[in-house]
Amino acid sequence: MTPRVWAHVSPEALRHNLARIRRMAPRSRVMAVVKANAYGHGADTAARALRDLRVPGDAHPRADWEADAFAVACLEEALALRAARVYAPIVVLEGVLSLEEARVCLRERLQIVVHDHWQLALLEQLPRGARADLWLKIDSGMHRLGFDPGAVPAALGRVQARPEWALHGFMTHLACADDDTASALAQARRFDDAVGDTPGARSIANSAGVLADAALHRDWVRPGLMLYGISPRAGRTAEEIGLRPAMSLHTRVLSLRDCAPGDRIGYGGAYVCDRDRRIATIAVGYADGFQRALGGRGRVLLRGRSAPVVGRVSMDMTAVDATGIPDVAVGDEVLLWGEGLPVEEQAAAAGTLGYELVCGLTQRVRKITETGMPEIAAGA
Repeated sequence: MTPRVWAHVSPEALRHNLARIRRMAPRSRVMAVVKANAYGHGADTAARALRDLRVPGDAHPRADWEADAFAVACLEEALALRAARVYAPIVVLEGVLSLEEARVCLRERLQIVVHDHWQLALLEQLPRGARADLWLKIDSGMHRLGFDPGAVPAALGRVQARPEWALHGFMTHLACADDDTASALAQARRFDDAVGDTPGARSIANSAGVLADAALHRDWVRPGLMLYGISPRAGRTAEEIGLRPAMSLHTRVLSLRDCAPGDRIGYGGAYVCDRDRRIATIAVGYADGFQRALGGRGRVLLRGRSAPVVGRVSMDMTAVDATGIPDVAVGDEVLLWGEGLPVEEQAAAAGTLGYELVCGLTQRVRKITETGMPEIAAGA
């Protein structure tokens, strides 16, 4: 079938972006964050792009485009990767919610982030001698998840009381690294004071932290948004950082209308033509993840030229102004975001973040990783 809305995901761009991150943080290992279905790009696609899965285990040297480990939010996401035969180290950032989940993590050799005493109590119910691979998370100032700095010695003592447990290290999460480097560095100081000289790896920097200051890089960095070619820092574009968009989102022109002054377009007649306009209706709407907030504010690229969104974005269709774009035809491909139209720009028009747009694509959007698309005849 001819796709109506499709997202082309580029493994080459993913690898390029990871290699770029490695050049920024050359002394750090990389834990590639592929939660939320790799920010809408496809977790198995991202994992296969960022790791040589032909080589089992973690023994071979990493190429600069390969991740040392992957991070997901929850057990379900980790199990989906294991089902896709991704046997690389996987870190479960939210940890476990039950003893049953803890047992599954041990069986699948998943690394568990522990952020509260109740999670330690769950793990202590595991049989003696059962190896658990753990990270301890510390709340350095975000006040979301993590042990209070003063509670770290007690938590560490409980872990050390189980010699069969492997403590991989300590991590924290930055609250404001996208626009406040001083705040991020203050969090790092609180983290250092809490951990002291306890043996174990340190991990602080998310994507924004990678860019903010080398002092945040430590043993592991945990990039997410940067992997997908989206800027995490206010005031800096992905292109300026040297990133390439890993996703381009496309649709097609469904119809063309020559409209006269005073003609009203779409639901509620929200857009009124001020002069003769050529209006293209394109096959995308908020049920695909093209947000309603883009009505009258976003734009698309049609034949390489900008076409503003006019009127309201509806469930399945959107109107754009194709006036002055020559030779536009039904069936023409339309770029919604990607090379030449960054998702950050669309997000700003919608009053949101690039995270929300790429994560918000629905199941109606076909993901394509190969090049080449089926064509339909103009005017069909």
